Amino acid sequence: MKNIRYFIVLLMITAGVISCNNNLHEVIYHDAAEESYKYNSVYEALGIVYVPMRSFWDHHAYYMANETSSDELVMPANASGWDDGGIYKQMHLHSWTTESPQMSTMWSNFYNGVLEANNILELLEADKIPIPQGATKENFTSEVRVARAFYYWMIMDNFGAAPLVTSTAKDSLPSKASRQELYDFVVKEITESIPNLSEENGQLLYGRFNKWGAKALLANIYLNAQVYTGTEAWSDCIQQCDDIIASKKYSLASDYRSIFQTDNEHSSEIIFAIPFDQNQGTGFYPEMYSWHAALKAKRDMQDTPWGSGSAMGVPQFVDTYNPHDERLADTWLMGPQFALDGVTPLVGSYDQAGKQLNFTNSLPDGLYTGESQGYRMNKFEVAVNAKMNLSNDFPFFRYANVLMMKAECLVRTGKADQAAALVSDVRMRAFRDNPSEAAVTGAQLSANSSYQYGYVENYKITDPGNQDPVMYGGMLDELGWEFAWEGHRRRDDIRFGVFTSKSWLSHKPVGADRATFMIPQSAINANPKLQ
Repeated sequence: MKNIRYFIVLLMITAGVISCNNNLHEVIYHDAAEESYKYNSVYEALGIVYVPMRSFWDHHAYYMANETSSDELVMPANASGWDDGGIYKQMHLHSWTTESPQMSTMWSNFYNGVLEANNILELLEADKIPIPQGATKENFTSEVRVARAFYYWMIMDNFGAAPLVTSTAKDSLPSKASRQELYDFVVKEITESIPNLSEENGQLLYGRFNKWGAKALLANIYLNAQVYTGTEAWSDCIQQCDDIIASKKYSLASDYRSIFQTDNEHSSEIIFAIPFDQNQGTGFYPEMYSWHAALKAKRDMQDTPWGSGSAMGVPQFVDTYNPHDERLADTWLMGPQFALDGVTPLVGSYDQAGKQLNFTNSLPDGLYTGESQGYRMNKFEVAVNAKMNLSNDFPFFRYANVLMMKAECLVRTGKADQAAALVSDVRMRAFRDNPSEAAVTGAQLSANSSYQYGYVENYKITDPGNQDPVMYGGMLDELGWEFAWEGHRRRDDIRFGVFTSKSWLSHKPVGADRATFMIPQSAINANPKLQ
């Protein structure tokens, strides 16, 4: 089992004990955590602010809502189940409603983080949390403000207009703030806090916002500013990226797989991680909803993946990879499947009963598939003898993300050749056996995407739909290959104009309003101001 550092133990265990017992489907935007615990350490208080981030990774929470509403992943039903009243296909078809469980789960997770941060900020301001010698109250207040801004970024990105709550007061129900107001708030909070944040990236700051994590957050917000506000902020994004690069605190890992392995906390590439542990910090289990149950024997797991699995790659997305790109096999589980010994075939239980499982990149559509169809998750290592919950820390911001954000902004500001140098650096480790194919040109990044968009029936595109070229589509392709399974794709699709205009698998565009999710009905019922 991975050796979690002292702070992470506090972050994951103590915070879990002291946090209030919030029901994930509570309407909590107007209810705050009570001051019911006396904090003996500021690190305990910080822990309660970060803990809600561990709730993002369920199959009907932020992670899969963002991935399966994009053109990258899909969760079709099969003979083992995975229909669940159509809640997964709603993401693919963009037919979600205010009653879809993903809406209430995301809403509750995000606002849980906001309200915990508000509570800790008030306790810090009232000097009710002890500050260690050598630090100041401003250091920790700034860190919590950035964490709260992170949650509001999630709210702004996923829901658009939403309540802006900055205290634990319960005097009245909050009205919605505009997306512009939320954007202005998070930019101000982060910008004002950065000077008081530590520049160190050692073990005490792991899983917390230091200066560079805050700048990576701000860069992501600036990258999407045109979506959020109608006004681009490419130069502001570049500045934040340049600051992180100039710090020399981080570097590209030489081995792509190492970033996602079980013991990845020492990766030189990870800027901000959400730490997990199979016993003391649970919540990350993508193999359970992607892998077939028979794959338990592949890694001699203690727990069994669910049914024949569901989360898988959209074939049109997988087809965009260069076959020499090592990220293809490093990201997707494909081909014949064997037990841990590498010899014993693993067999199906439904339409492939008794036959060896052979994951193929072919789906008849995005609604119902065979049990061995579709490439599955291979990005995050499943350790031998793993439990349901994995111990891999999730690299929410990593150095490749910084380089690629800068590259995209350069492409968009007429400096595609400069961008190509950065993208080529990121690609190099993925073409170790074919280094001549690692380099890309500015013209390639500016060209149309290689994605073959269109509506699929019985394995074939029957309606191509919108075939307008994707501006800077080569850059979108590069982002897809580097960050698949990392929760980026919905945001990227929106920024590149694909999300509400293109068809893929069983998805057809249904309207520009689908660029945001819906405020859950439970919240609307509790607060008429949220209509």
